[in-house]
Amino acid sequence: MRYLDLTLPTPAENLALDEALLEEAEASPQPIETLRLWEPARAMVVVGRSSAVAREALVEACRRDGIPILRRASGGAAVVIGPGCLMYAVVLSLRLRPALRAVSHAHRFVLGTLAGALEALAREVRCRGISDLTLGAKKFSGNSLRLKRENLVYHGTILYDFPLEWLDRYLAMPPREPGYRNGRPHREFVANLPVPAAAIREAIRAAWSATEPCLEWPRALTEQLAADHYGT
Repeated sequence: MRYLDLTLPTPAENLALDEALLEEAEASPQPIETLRLWEPARAMVVVGRSSAVAREALVEACRRDGIPILRRASGGAAVVIGPGCLMYAVVLSLRLRPALRAVSHAHRFVLGTLAGALEALAREVRCRGISDLTLGAKKFSGNSLRLKRENLVYHGTILYDFPLEWLDRYLAMPPREPGYRNGRPHREFVANLPVPAAAIREAIRAAWSATEPCLEWPRALTEQLAADHYGT
């Protein structure tokens, strides 16, 4: 698997690159799998592909504080990300892994791989709900996927040193929640994983055997997607 540790200058470019890596894999005659890691330099709200922005984000607070709101290519509810939140994306080939065409299996496979890697660093890491990773009863990672004909991208957040007060400041309560949340507000439901970013990076890279440096990534497509879609 290829490995790309790359944070681009703008929020739009960073979201666009995940989709560009998926499209690159779709267009390739040979299977291409890639693990990408990045970390935002500034706070932003990212809503799901079908999210109602006004319902999931506190739009006036975002506007007042200059927090951009962007829409990702995958599903799920809105999240706040920024410094102290490690982002990952893994592009997987359905030609190599046909069982992942079943979305429920894709969730179990990817989250199980991540949980196995992180459990060695923090013993209470578990998979809970449809697509969460938790430390005890508190969530530190939310995840979503985009499935195409021959590939999927599975991506998400790993909070390790994130200002948790941003959650209540910029996000409404989600329109749906996993049963284990029990109606808890953001600050009572979410926690940071108390592990340094470098250790998290290395654990994830080792779990996916991502040993091949990704020297060529789809720059032109990333720029096009950022300009035509994510930046609007």
